[in-house]
Amino acid sequence: MITRPVIILFLLAVIAWSCAAPAGASLTTISQGNVVFIGEDGLDITAAMGPADTRIGWWASAADISNSAPTKTIDVSTRMTSFMVAPSDFAGYTGGWYRIDSAGKADGSAFTVADPQLAMTVEDTTTSVNFDQLHWIPTGDDIRFRIDTNIAQMATERGTPPTVTIKVQSPDGAMYSGLYSSSGTLTPVTDVPVTTTPFYTGSIWNMGNPDQYPPGTYTLWAECNVNHMKDNYGVTGKTISSQFSLLNQGVNPLIRVYTSAATALPTTRVPTAVPTVTTAVQTTVITQSPTIVTTIPATSVPVTTTTVPPTSVPTKKAPGFEVLLAGSALLIGLATLGKRQ
Repeated sequence: MITRPVIILFLLAVIAWSCAAPAGASLTTISQGNVVFIGEDGLDITAAMGPADTRIGWWASAADISNSAPTKTIDVSTRMTSFMVAPSDFAGYTGGWYRIDSAGKADGSAFTVADPQLAMTVEDTTTSVNFDQLHWIPTGDDIRFRIDTNIAQMATERGTPPTVTIKVQSPDGAMYSGLYSSSGTLTPVTDVPVTTTPFYTGSIWNMGNPDQYPPGTYTLWAECNVNHMKDNYGVTGKTISSQFSLLNQGVNPLIRVYTSAATALPTTRVPTAVPTVTTAVQTTVITQSPTIVTTIPATSVPVTTTTVPPTSVPTKKAPGFEVLLAGSALLIGLATLGKRQ
C-alpha cells in the first residue's frame, strides 16, 4: 500500500527533475538572455524574440540604447527556428543583442553573442605533474585531459552539456576513437560531454601496452562541432584547439642526453691527462738549460782568439838591427875567406 508521504516524496522528485531538465531541453533551443556562439546554426530563437519582434539590434558598448539607433540590425523574421550565428554577421559584434520593436526601439534583451574559445592539454596523474603543452610522457603513466572552453555554459543555460571530441593521432597517422586506461577500460573520446571549465576527463589513457600504443610521437588536439560550429567557423583557438606533440618514451629524452655525457667521462678522466702535462713541462726545462750553457762559450771564444795574434806578433824592431846583422854576416864571411887562403 502506497502511503501519502511516499506519494508526496515522489511528486517532489518529479518536480525537482523537471526544474533541472526542462521539457524539450536542447542545445538548439535558445531562451531570452542565453549565450549563443559564432558558428552555431539550426537554432530556435522563438523564445528569445517574443511574440511580435522580428529584428535584433546591436549597440556599441558606450551607446545610449534608449536614445540612439542601433549600430547594426538583422532581420530574423524568416529564420526564427533555423537561426545561424553567421561569422559574416556577428564577427566583431559580440555582446548583447536586443529585440527591436516596430518603432525601431530596443525591446529587451534577445541573446548574447560570444566568440567560442577552445584549448586542451594533458596531465600525468601518476606523477601529479601538470604538463602544459607537454612533449613527453613516461611509458606506463596514467594520463588525463584538461579542456578549457567557454561553451561549457551551454550546460546550465540550455539544459544539455555541449560535447568536445578529443583527437589522438598515432605516430603512423591512425586516429583513436577510444583510449585504454591502466585497468583496461576503454573510454570513448568522441563527443565528450563538457560541463565545467576547466573540464577534466579523469585518467583514461595509459600508453604502457606497446601493441596498442607503440613508442613515438603522438599528435593531439580538440574539436567542437556543436550545432556545426566547426563546420561554419573552423578557426584554431575557437572551435579547434592548437595541436601539440606528445612523445611516448620509457626514458626522459633530456635525461638520456645527460646520462650519455656522464658515461663518456671515464674515457677522458683527468688522471690520464696528468702524466702528459707533467712530461711536457720537464722536457721544456731540460731543453732550455743546454741552450743557455752553449750560448756563453760560443760568445767568448771568438773574442779571445781574435785578440791573441796581433799581440804576439812583433811588428816593430829596434833601429839598425838589420844593419847590425848584415855587418855581422859580412865579418863572418871575411874571416872565413881569410882562413881558406
